[in-house]
Amino acid sequence: MAVRRPVRTAARNGTRAGSGGSDRRAELLQIAAGLFAGRGYAQTTVRDIADEAGILSGSLYHHFSSKEQMLHEILQDFLGRLLERFTEIERDAQDPRQVLDQLVQHSFTVIHETPEAVALYQNESGALSGQPGFEYVDQLGRKIEKIWLRALTAGQKSGVFRADVDASLTYRFIRDTVWCTVRWYRPRGRFRHEAVAEQYLRVLYGGLTAP
Repeated sequence: MAVRRPVRTAARNGTRAGSGGSDRRAELLQIAAGLFAGRGYAQTTVRDIADEAGILSGSLYHHFSSKEQMLHEILQDFLGRLLERFTEIERDAQDPRQVLDQLVQHSFTVIHETPEAVALYQNESGALSGQPGFEYVDQLGRKIEKIWLRALTAGQKSGVFRADVDASLTYRFIRDTVWCTVRWYRPRGRFRHEAVAEQYLRVLYGGLTAP
């Protein structure tokens, strides 16, 4: 299911005085991520990105060789950071439930901090699957999935989680309900991401029926 968010980009007045080239690249990538997420990658042009940044199209090529390079950098950074943090959680947590708690909590933190990158990945990963040059999208996605599955299966083996449910199916339920939150969650909205994560875990573990 495609996930669309309103375009939220950086200010159009250029870089702040004294900021370096790396800051400008990061700003341009944030602008591109917002446009890719809101309009779609194929529908967004280099001119669109340049216009939103308040620069000429040719100036964009001083930082990036192509629109595709920008897409690569956004996705690689998003998936790389996500895998790195999930790996740390799996390594450092004391038990399967703590792993699952922290995986869910960090996912909502990522939605809060980088909603454009999350929405972009949700929108485009299916189309990019199997495309030359984008093999890492599936590869990193599978590594992330295995971390969640190991937590679920370890919890089942230890008796923390129910053994009468399929771990793979449970993972898909959790994955889709967590990440599709980006469709409605607003960083400055009524609910803070910590509260959303807490409520989600409460429903996940306790269900809706009263005890």
